[in-house]
Amino acid sequence: MSQPTWKTVCNEQDLVINSGVVVWLDGVQVALFYLPTSGDETLYAIDNHDPESGANVIGRGLIGSIKGDLVVAAPIYKQHYRLHDGQCLEAPHQRLRVWPVRLNNGAVELGIGAG
Repeated sequence: MSQPTWKTVCNEQDLVINSGVVVWLDGVQVALFYLPTSGDETLYAIDNHDPESGANVIGRGLIGSIKGDLVVAAPIYKQHYRLHDGQCLEAPHQRLRVWPVRLNNGAVELGIGAG
C-alpha cells in the first residue's frame, strides 16, 4: 500500500470541537469532525453527501456513539454512519467515503492517492 499525498484543506482554528465543518477537496465536499476527547483518533474526514436524501448535509449531522462506535446521524433521514469507516448501521450496503486526515503544525491535511 502506498503512502497518501497530504493536501492542506483548512487550518486547525477552522475546526469546531464536537461538530462538523465542510471543506472542498478536488471538487468533492468532505465533512471534518473534530472530537478531541474521543481517544486516540480525534479527527475524522467523511463524505458530506448523504446517499439517502441526495443532499450534501453530513457535516451538519449530530455526533454520537452506538455500541461503542462513533457515528454521525444524517440530518434528514437519521441514518447513522460510523466515522472511522463510513459504514451505515441501518443499511449495510451503504458506505460513505472516508479519507486519512491529520493535524500538521496547525494545518488540517487530507490524504489522497493512497493505494
